[in-house]
Amino acid sequence: MALFPVDELEALLVLRARARSPISYGEVCAWFGLPFSRHLVRQLCAALDEVDARQRGAGRPELAVLVVRRSDGLPGQGWWLSKSHDPWDGAFTGPEARRFVERHQARAYAWWADRREEA
Repeated sequence: MALFPVDELEALLVLRARARSPISYGEVCAWFGLPFSRHLVRQLCAALDEVDARQRGAGRPELAVLVVRRSDGLPGQGWWLSKSHDPWDGAFTGPEARRFVERHQARAYAWWADRREEA
């Protein structure tokens, strides 16, 4: 059994997109009743990749960008290196990175704002 079932993870992220609110890695782990650890984050990232592949396949904005570090509100290195989003060659932190992430988050928020039946 997967620690982060993709269907449930996707549903959680859709809820967060509709609420216009990111979620930390630790909060995702807690949602699934798991303690936060680097080992679990690696497994979570694999599940996030699957969620984003589903979103792309359905012509929807990706959702993994909503999962962020509590410390700075930005996605972890795996998201930046995934290349599933617009090209980025800057630092993974700082004001420019934040603006880049906020643009991607805004796409997810806008898409899900008026769509209650899809998921």
